[in-house]
Amino acid sequence: MTEIRLGPAGNCISAEDGSTIGSLNRLAELKLTAQEIEFVRNIYLNSKGAKEVGILAEELNIKLSIHAPYFINLSSMDKKVIEASKKRIFDSVVRADEMKAEIVVFHPGYYSGFPPEKAFELVKEACEDLVDRMKSKGIKDVLLGLETTGKVSQFGTLEENIEISKQVKGCVPALDPAHLFARDGGKIDYSEMFEKIKSLNLNHIHIHFSGIKWRPVKLTGKGNEWHHMEIKTDQPPFEPLAKEILKRKLDVTIICESPMLEQDSLIMKKTFEKLGYAGK
Repeated sequence: MTEIRLGPAGNCISAEDGSTIGSLNRLAELKLTAQEIEFVRNIYLNSKGAKEVGILAEELNIKLSIHAPYFINLSSMDKKVIEASKKRIFDSVVRADEMKAEIVVFHPGYYSGFPPEKAFELVKEACEDLVDRMKSKGIKDVLLGLETTGKVSQFGTLEENIEISKQVKGCVPALDPAHLFARDGGKIDYSEMFEKIKSLNLNHIHIHFSGIKWRPVKLTGKGNEWHHMEIKTDQPPFEPLAKEILKRKLDVTIICESPMLEQDSLIMKKTFEKLGYAGK
């Protein structure tokens, strides 16, 4: 049976206890089954804290993921920036391993004045190095999730992330339909998106979702993300995505990145239920 897990990017807004532990307990009350731990500004959990979070998440049947820091560019012209970026990702991977999170999501980088082919090679080399480091530390159960990015200056089209994933075992695309929608000038075809990743034979697909405000890039038909919005904006629409997931019987985790976090996660849950999904 299809497994669909839903939850927020970061700690619940409505939790009385604002800690990650408090957030997990609140998610259990709401019957939500996923949370992405946001290390976007700093890796705020130490080893002990990560293990405690992992133990509680397992008890509560909440699937964890991590978003690595924003300060990452694997295709920089400055090798020091690449090395610092790899360290931030690897440090996030170590915490993921400690809390039994299955994926670390990150924005791969920017074209940085390079042709796309050169940026691709730099990102690929960095990912290969990260996978080697993970193997050397005995980390086997954490995936590197290359997020589809929302600006034309950023490396991370769906096609680029799929190709990295084909060439570097241990990498997978982390789908962000809002970013794809913005980048393609307010258009998205969910069926096409899932067809493109079909060749990867993924057992479980990691997705971010929110509404998005975007700005057009002159004379290109493309766009750049501006900021995340509530799901009710329908930009992009959620229900067609839910229908496509159910039609294809996909196992997915959908992390809500809207400003409403768990509230919009519950709206997604109700949408799936309306479409006939009863959960596991």
